[in-house]
Amino acid sequence: MRFKDFVSSGKVRKAKLDVSLVKALLATAEKDLVFLESLDVTEFSARKIMSGYYDVLRSLLEAIAHNDGYKVYSHEAFTYFLIEKGNDVMAKKFDRFRKIRNGINYYGEDISVEEVRELVLKMKRMIQDLKKNYLK
Repeated sequence: MRFKDFVSSGKVRKAKLDVSLVKALLATAEKDLVFLESLDVTEFSARKIMSGYYDVLRSLLEAIAHNDGYKVYSHEAFTYFLIEKGNDVMAKKFDRFRKIRNGINYYGEDISVEEVRELVLKMKRMIQDLKKNYLK
């Protein structure tokens, strides 16, 4: 599959740049990061913290895609968006995070405190990389 397949299917649409939307997405992501960093990962919070960091990643990718003229309606499309931008490694990481988050949110899967701590570190690095490479 390719990113253009998502465009053809309507899961991604061409969009006119809305600078206010991009700023709002970035501001929300930053606020969410501040909140998430204030939390301790426990057996009760692990699932929500994992989902929260994933949502920050998705918001940043949405802002980047919008800057490139796209409105994305499928989380899976972000994987192919990153591949199109030449970042296969980041695409694989994002897709892994997406699948873990989907398992938690839609299939009742549990996740350990240790795994969330490890994933949070990786997602924080990816957040920094996205900001550095695509949101200058």
